[in-house]
Parts: sequence; C-alpha cells; structure tokens
Amino acid sequence: MKKDTFKTSILILLIGGLITKILGFVIRVLYTRTIGDEGINLYTIVTPTYSLFITLATFALPVSISKIVSENTTRSKKIFFSTVFFILLFNTVILLFLLATAPVIATYLLKQPEVIPLLYAMAFTLPFISITSILKGYFLGRLQVAPNTISNIFEQTVRILYLCFLLPILVEKSVLLGVVSYILFNIVTETVSIFVFWCFLPKKIHLTKQDLKPDKNIVSRVLSISVPSVSSRLIGNIAFFFEPILLTNILLYCGYSNAYILEEYASYNAYAIGLLTMPSFFISAICQILIPEMSKYHAIHQDDMVKRRLKQALSYSFIIGLSFSFLFFFLCDPILEIIYHTNRGSEYIFTLAPFFVLFYLEAPLSSALQALDKAGASMRITLEGSILKLVIMALLSFCKIGIYSLIFSEIINIFFVVFQNAREVKKTLKHSLSV
Repeated sequence: MKKDTFKTSILILLIGGLITKILGFVIRVLYTRTIGDEGINLYTIVTPTYSLFITLATFALPVSISKIVSENTTRSKKIFFSTVFFILLFNTVILLFLLATAPVIATYLLKQPEVIPLLYAMAFTLPFISITSILKGYFLGRLQVAPNTISNIFEQTVRILYLCFLLPILVEKSVLLGVVSYILFNIVTETVSIFVFWCFLPKKIHLTKQDLKPDKNIVSRVLSISVPSVSSRLIGNIAFFFEPILLTNILLYCGYSNAYILEEYASYNAYAIGLLTMPSFFISAICQILIPEMSKYHAIHQDDMVKRRLKQALSYSFIIGLSFSFLFFFLCDPILEIIYHTNRGSEYIFTLAPFFVLFYLEAPLSSALQALDKAGASMRITLEGSILKLVIMALLSFCKIGIYSLIFSEIINIFFVVFQNAREVKKTLKHSLSV
C-alpha cells in the first residue's frame, strides 16, 4: 500500500464530508424553518428512541465488516452475502418489536402519545439503513472511500429536493404529517445510497449457490466483533433513550411544566448539541479510515505504524475540535441565527463549547480500542460513563436547575469517557510492545 494512502483516504472523506455537510446545512435550514418549533419538539423527543433502534438494526456492521475485509482472510462476497442474510432476519424481528411497543413507549415512557405515528414510521426505515451500513463497511474495508462520499452526496441532494417541493405541502396539511414524511423519506434516500454502492461493486463477479449460502463461521466472526462494538453503542443509546424519560419525570415532579421541558430539551438537543456535533463528520471520516488501517497493522504486529496512525488521528481530531469549539464559543448567536433562524440554546452552547474539545477525541480513541480488539473495554467504559451521567443528571435535577442538570452531567461524562479510553489505549499499546 502506498505510504500516503491513509492521508489521501482521509482527505477524500473530508472533502466529501464537507460537501455533504454543506448540503446537510442547507437541509437543516430548510427543515427547521419549514417544520417550525412544534415539529422540532416532536422530532427531538423521539430522536433518542430512533438512535437506539438504528444502533440495534445496524449492529455495528460498518466496523466489523471493514475490519474483516481489511484483514483479507475471507472472500469479500462471502462476507457480504452472509451478513445480509443475518441482518435482514434480525431487522424483521426489530421492526415487529417496535411496531408492537410504539404505543407503550410514546404514552408511558415519553409521555407524548402524539408521537406514536413517528415511531411506526421509524420502524420501516431500519432494514434500509442496515443494508446501507453493510455496503459502507465493505467499501471502507477495501479502503475505497469514493463510494461512501458519492452516495452521501446523492442522498443529501435527493433530500433537499424533497424539502423544497414536497415537505412544505405536507406541513401545510399537518405538522405531524410533515414529521412522519421526513422520517419515512429515509427509505428513499437509503435506497438511493444502495443503488450508488451497487454501481461501484465489481461487475465481473461469478456467483455460485455456495457464495449465496450464509456461512456460519463468517457470521460468527462478524458477531464476535459486532457484539462488543454494538454493546458499547447500545449502552450509550440506551442512556440516551432514558435521558428524556428520566429528565421529564423528575422535572415534572419538581414542578416544571411539560411545555417547558419539551421546549428546553429541544433547545438543548436539536440546537445546542446539533451545532456542537456538526463538525463530527470530520472525526467520523478519520475514524472510518483509522479502524481498518490500525486493524491491518495490528494483525501483522507493526506496532510503530499502529501508534503512528493513532497519533495522526488524535492530532487531526484535536485541531478540528479546538477550532470549532473556539468558533462556537464566541459566535454561537450569529451561527444559530444563520443556520436555524433562532437563538434558542445559545446559553447551553456557551457552557458546553470549551469542553467539546475533549469530546472530539472520544471517537478516535474508541475506534482505536476496536481496532486493537479491545471493544469489550470500550463497552465497559461507555457503560460506566452512561451510568455516571444518568445518576448525576437525576441528582442534579432535584436541585431545580432545569436543563443544566443534563448539561453538567454531559460535561462530567465527556471527561470520564475520554480519559478512561486514553488510559486503556495506552495500556494496550504498552502491553503489545512488551510481548
């Protein structure tokens, strides 16, 4: 492999990610201004639930497949078809479960019965998102970054057309109908991505019945990587799922109104966190290349290259994090006004921005643990951090400081997870060098 492949791959993903993010910026502006505060509040309250089920449905497949494909120990087509069979079967179970439990989740947990149609819509998008995740993992494992970049651009372009021409008509009829359509449109955009990926697959593939038959060994290998990885993400998403539930019930008990909680949680989650995590596409691009690269060098015991790739990823992430945190800290009001046409959440951004420099290091450190076959350690750290965050949030909520109980618990969680991940990576690399 050429010496500059790592930097070149990251550069391609960053350029593609920047284009995608610009399109995403347009999408966010169009969506927030079209759907209004009522629609934003409804979508935000179900976002944690959606994230949880997407994590379950995709089952960390991009990570596990890219790792296996990059190691070149099994034929790629065999990996692909074995994984597709498993994930479609698994997604059928998840879809039926969400359809059956949606009324309970909306009515008794989220305390918002009107979001039941949103949960139904989410269920039908999951299989499409899962198939796309398999294709992403396949191409990343082969270090072919162009398909991911092009598929993202096509996906965002189609979404912009929908927002310009179809969503305003639906919102005029009903805000709820508009939000439901926005969720269901994921089926269209994911189908577009699948088609783009399909165009990049090798054209001269000779398939036999044996190739199409699921291989238990491959599924087992995928699961051995996916289970710890998805467990880590699942823990984070379960905590995210319970976050609005716990916060809502405690704040209601403390005398806050349901309207206040819904509005302020939306300000925090949709606007403050939405803006602060906007640069994450840079970090995601770095991590997508970091995992197969570190896995490859770790498998052949080239520890110097493993450490070099990790240092590069952390350096890039720190520079990006510092730059954007500085920008958001001093210019949060005008940026919010430009993007969202509001200044809701600016006080939360002002509090969180200085600490998000560390937040941007969390993903590369976690990815490094996965590449070093330490996904179990990453899962344990995520579990401990999630429990710590929920406990602190719950205790602070009784202090009647509103949404700041969530903000302070988020800051503590960032410090805990980043430093624990860094310590685990350092210990793993030290042990690897001593062997």
